[in-house]
Amino acid sequence: MSLKKLIRAVGVIMLLLVAQISFAQNRTITGKVQDPKDSSAVAGATVSAKGTRVNTQTSSDGSFSISVPGGTTALVITSVGYAAQEVSIEGRSSVEVWLVITNTTLNEVVVTGYGSVRRKDLTGSIATVGVKDFVKGPLTSPEQLINGKVPGVQITTGGGAPGTGSRIRVRGTSSLSASNSPLIIIDGVPVDQQSGISGAANPLALINPNDIESFNVLKDASATSIYGNRATNGVIIITTKKGKSGKLRLSFSTQNSLSVVGKKVDMMNAEEFRTLINGKGNNSQKALLGTATTDWQDLIYQSAFGTDNNISATGGLGKFPYRASLGYLRQSGTLRTGSLQRVSTSLNINPRLLKNMLKVDLNFKGTFTNTQFANEGAIGSAAFFDPTQAVNRSDNRFGGYWEWLNNNQPDGLAPKNPMGLLNLREDKSNVTRFVTNLQLDYTLPFFRDMRINVNVGIDHSKGEGTIFIPDSAAMAYTRGGVNNQYEQTKNNKLLEAYVNYGKDLKKLRSRVEAMAGYGYQDFMRESP
Repeated sequence: MSLKKLIRAVGVIMLLLVAQISFAQNRTITGKVQDPKDSSAVAGATVSAKGTRVNTQTSSDGSFSISVPGGTTALVITSVGYAAQEVSIEGRSSVEVWLVITNTTLNEVVVTGYGSVRRKDLTGSIATVGVKDFVKGPLTSPEQLINGKVPGVQITTGGGAPGTGSRIRVRGTSSLSASNSPLIIIDGVPVDQQSGISGAANPLALINPNDIESFNVLKDASATSIYGNRATNGVIIITTKKGKSGKLRLSFSTQNSLSVVGKKVDMMNAEEFRTLINGKGNNSQKALLGTATTDWQDLIYQSAFGTDNNISATGGLGKFPYRASLGYLRQSGTLRTGSLQRVSTSLNINPRLLKNMLKVDLNFKGTFTNTQFANEGAIGSAAFFDPTQAVNRSDNRFGGYWEWLNNNQPDGLAPKNPMGLLNLREDKSNVTRFVTNLQLDYTLPFFRDMRINVNVGIDHSKGEGTIFIPDSAAMAYTRGGVNNQYEQTKNNKLLEAYVNYGKDLKKLRSRVEAMAGYGYQDFMRESP
């Protein structure tokens, strides 16, 4: 082959390689998703690159930005209450999307504060998410099931610790000083979500997500008309799975997961730190350098294993359908020493008696959790602590961990040894909670347009725990250690009764609804 032909062949190969590389490069597509009715933003919609697993969600103003692989020709946008829509992105870097509202759910029955109504009879804004639409994967708390599934509802995880709480906002923030959390109702029992439960990072994590059937989110004044100012920030109604008549059916599921820290703070290693100090530091600073090579972030983090196992039995004894379940969750934290164990049980009995004139719903949910809280102060300390220092001392002072000293005592202004912060602090809690209620709904046989509903229930919780730090630990050296013990008992009692009249006026193509009722709820908290 001549030199000219060789050069030409090499040139063609290079062009092909450049074309292939260019083709494989990702490109960024931006856009906005809107409601066709009033062009309002659709928050929490899922935007996916067609044919791939790449996806993102729209922000509160409906905008999004997604990096798609080379060769992607279209985006697929989905959101609850709207039809899935495919949008071409060939030759485009920005798109504007108007979703189409689906009308197939107008005849669905929706749970509200005053019973169940047809969706087409609703005048307020309500969103429903069922089992088939739930977020899949290992979850520890119910609100994670609808993360990104309901427009106007933002759920922000508070951190990566096992069982940690999430911030829930329905249509944004309404107050600078008061709580902005929505009212949460579980099987007809409003729960105290404001003050929390001692020893529980997230009160909702005490409810097993596997027992939940649906979420109904009331977003506007229709919520406050039933629940008063408690519903100013919206209402989330959680309905658990009910029994089904027939033969006994057993179901078992298990999910196992391994979590790792995706990205750590980019810090200098020991050699880079020594080079910096030796090059620009003074003699006293150079004298403080150690001889070890320690990656503090590698030491405080771990691969965290989690397992979630659930077994349920559904069937019927005569006219008494039932569902019983038992769940066991164990999750380790990516930050060492953190862990959560949860045992949950539920029982639902929902017969229909007196020729279906009397509806009975008996619900019971019980949970026991054991939590070890990791000292999250170790995260910041690991980013600041000297990488040239060893983890341990040559003696047992300060728990055997190396510390910065001043006058032979831990320096109050210096960061503390990250491993000492984790291993010398014992922060454990045990929490027991059960939520139970009995709801009776009776249709008058001589006046079938009227029904009477009575609901009695209780939400009981007890949390106790200990925070112990030995007096030798640097973090509590000047305080002589820490030995705090706490205990709290909460009882939330409920009594509701209402009469509802509803009649369809077919000639007028209208429906008349009237309701009158009484509600009593007592929140009691005891702390020794």
